[in-house]
Amino acid sequence: MSQPNKNTNQSMATLKRLLRYLVPRRTRLVVVLIAVMLSTLFAILGPKVMGDTVTEVFEGAYAKLTGTGEGIDFVQVGKMLLLLAGLYVFSSLFTFIQQYLMASVAQNTVYDLRADIFKKLEKLPLNYYDSHSHGDTLSRVINDIDTIGNTLQQSITQFIRSMVMLVGIAIMMLTISPLLTLIAVVSIPVSLFVIKPFLKKSQSHFTNQQHSLGKLNGHIEEMYTNHQIIKAFGQEAYAQETFDDMNEELYHAGRRAQFISGIINPVMTFIGNLSYVLISIVGGLLVTQRAISIGDIQAFITYTKQFNQPINQTANIANIIQATIAAARRVFNLLDEEEEVPETASGDVSPAEGAVTFNHVAFGYDDEWLMEDLNIDVKPGQTVAIVGPTGAGKTTLINLLMRFYEVNAGSIEVDGKNILSMSRHDLRAQFGMVLQDTWLFNGSIKDNIAYGKRDASETEVIEAAKSARADQFIRTLPDGYDTMLNQDASNISQGQKQLLTIARAILADPSIMILDEATSSVDTRTEVFIQEAMNKMMEGRTSFVIAHRLSTIKNADKILVMNQGNVVEQGTHDELMEQQGFYADLYNSQFAEEQAG
Repeated sequence: MSQPNKNTNQSMATLKRLLRYLVPRRTRLVVVLIAVMLSTLFAILGPKVMGDTVTEVFEGAYAKLTGTGEGIDFVQVGKMLLLLAGLYVFSSLFTFIQQYLMASVAQNTVYDLRADIFKKLEKLPLNYYDSHSHGDTLSRVINDIDTIGNTLQQSITQFIRSMVMLVGIAIMMLTISPLLTLIAVVSIPVSLFVIKPFLKKSQSHFTNQQHSLGKLNGHIEEMYTNHQIIKAFGQEAYAQETFDDMNEELYHAGRRAQFISGIINPVMTFIGNLSYVLISIVGGLLVTQRAISIGDIQAFITYTKQFNQPINQTANIANIIQATIAAARRVFNLLDEEEEVPETASGDVSPAEGAVTFNHVAFGYDDEWLMEDLNIDVKPGQTVAIVGPTGAGKTTLINLLMRFYEVNAGSIEVDGKNILSMSRHDLRAQFGMVLQDTWLFNGSIKDNIAYGKRDASETEVIEAAKSARADQFIRTLPDGYDTMLNQDASNISQGQKQLLTIARAILADPSIMILDEATSSVDTRTEVFIQEAMNKMMEGRTSFVIAHRLSTIKNADKILVMNQGNVVEQGTHDELMEQQGFYADLYNSQFAEEQAG
C-alpha cells in the first residue's frame, strides 16, 4: 500500500472513531440536523422572494411608464417583504437552536474524551510515564482535545449547512434556469480536482504541527518545573536556545501546514469568480432575449454567490478537519497505549499481617534482565532495610512489590497470597509510602496530611503531625493547619515537605510501611526526631526501609544488600559486618567519609 493511501485510510479510521463518540448524542444531532436544514431552507428561499419582489416592482414601474397598467402594487410588495422578513427571522431562530444544541453535543463529547483519557492515565504502567514527556501528554489531554471540541462546536454544523445549502441552492437555481445552473455546477468537480492534492499534502504537515506543539509543551513544562536547577547551573541560555529551536520547528511545521491549506481558499474563490463572470454574461444575454425575468436573474446571481460560499466553507472546514484528525490521532494513540496487566480480582481484603515473600522473581526492561531468581522471605513485623549502590535495584524491588511493575517470572506473596490474585487497589491499601521525592498538592496543610485518610478528624490530623514532629513548625505558620500550599509547595522548605508526607503516612495507619530515603532531605537534628517517630510508627508493622545512610538502619531485623538487581547478602548488621563482604565495604567506606567530613 502506498504511503498516501495508508495516510488516507488512517485518517478515515480516526474520523470514524471520533464520530462514534457522537453516537450517544444522536437524538440531539438529529434535532440539530433538522434545525440546520430549516434554517438553511428559509435562508435559501429569501433570494427567490427578493427576486420576485424586484420583478413585481420592475414590471409595475414599466407598466406605469408604458401606460399598460396601474403601476406598482405596493400592497403586494408589502406582503412579499413581510414574507421575506419572516423567512429571515425563522432562519435566525433555527440557527440559534442548532448552535445551542451543538454546543451541548460538543462539550459532552469532549467531556467523554477527557474522562476516557483520565481513566487511561490511571491504567498506564509506570514505564509509559518514564518514556514519555509529561508536557507532550498534557498537550494531548488539553490542546488536542480543545482542537477537537472547537471543530465539533463550529465545523460540523457549518459542514451540514454547506451541504444543505448546496443542494437547496442547486434546486432553486434549476427552477430559474437549467442552463445557468449547469455553468455553476461545473465549477464543483473542477474545484475538487484542483484542491485534492493540497488536502493530501496538508495532512502530514498538520500531524507534524501537533507533534511539534507537544514537544514544545514538554520542554516548557520541564523548564518551568526545574527553573531553580536551571538558574543554579547557569543554563538559562541553553534552555532558551532549546526553546528557540523547538519554537522554530513548530513555526515551520505550522507555516507549511497553514500555507498549503491556505492555498485552497483562494483557488476555490478564483474558480468561483470565473463561474460568476460566465453566469453574468450568459444571464445578461437571456434577459435581453426575455428568456428570463430581471428579478430571476438578480436572484440567480445572488444564488451564484451563495453557491460558491458553501464550497469555500467546505474547503476551509476540510482544512480544519485535517488539524482535527491529527489531534484526534494523537489522542487515540494515547488511548491505545498498552495498559497495566488487567485486574484478576477485587473486593475487600482483610488487613495484612505483613509476611512478604519473593519466590524466584525475575524482572527486566526491554529484554535486559535486571533481576534474576530473586528470593526474599520477610516475617510479619520485621523491619527490613534495603541497601546498595545507585542502580542496584532497590526502588525497583519496591515497585514490584506495589505492582507498579509486573514481574516477568516468579511470584510475590503477601501473607501467602500471590499479589496477582489481588486487585491493585486492595494490595496498595495495605501499604504506606514515604518517598524521597515529596508530593504535595495545592491545598491546605490539613488536607495534605489527610490525603491518605479522607475522613480523618482534625484531632487525628494533629496527632499524626505531632508524631511526625511537624506540629511545631505548622503552628508557627500564619494560618497553622489551614495554611494553603501553592502548586509546588514552594512556600515551605524541603524538610518541612518531608515531615508532612511522613505525617500523612502515619495518619493512613497502613499494615506495611515503605520508606524510600525518607530522611534524605532533612538536616541531622530533624533526622533524629524523624527517626524516633519512624521507630514508633514501625512498631508491630512490617517495614521496608531504603536507606543511603547505613548508620540509620543498624537496628533493622534484616538487611538486604543489593547489587546489579540481585540480593547479594542478607542478615543483621552485626552478621553482615562479620562476613567482611560487600556490606562491610559499603559501611566502612561511608563511615570513613563521615569521619573525614
